[in-house]
Amino acid sequence: MQLPYRSQKELFDAVEKRAYQFEKEYHGCAQCVLGALMECFPFLRDHGAFKSATGLGGGVGLSIEGSCGGLTGGVMAMGLLFGRELDNLADKEGLRFCSYRLANRLHERFVEEYGSSVCKNIHEKVLGKAYRLNNPDEWDQFLEAGGHSTKCPQVVGKAARWTAELIVAEAEVQGRKFSYQS
Repeated sequence: MQLPYRSQKELFDAVEKRAYQFEKEYHGCAQCVLGALMECFPFLRDHGAFKSATGLGGGVGLSIEGSCGGLTGGVMAMGLLFGRELDNLADKEGLRFCSYRLANRLHERFVEEYGSSVCKNIHEKVLGKAYRLNNPDEWDQFLEAGGHSTKCPQVVGKAARWTAELIVAEAEVQGRKFSYQS
């Protein structure tokens, strides 16, 4: 599979930068990770999947109680490439186990970096406080604390990079090599 980058490092840098920019400008961590991955891996583009990630931002619906949208967006991208199909729900080949393994690895990266994959816990780690994003006063405080100018964009950028690294590594294990422009 041909990618428009000169190397893996250039690909990983590009996906991290794009996700960071998306989160900073548009917000919605799950879509920002997924969108950056879809741009950098054009064969992942799926408008329905992108649209379905809308409600996953801010720990699901801005609740901050669920998993970081960066994690869920990354898991969605890996599932698009390595998951099972609706018309093969029985999955006798066990495709879902590859997706489970990759999702678990991404989750582990979050835990290593932030001590958790839960949005509010990540807030506490990177912002010093968990902000209820569905509360207008706390939303303003979140913004003042750098929530969308640097803090969440950094988390989202890393999530996209980690996901890209996992995608490339798994594709190589499965014999699907990526080629890069020279």
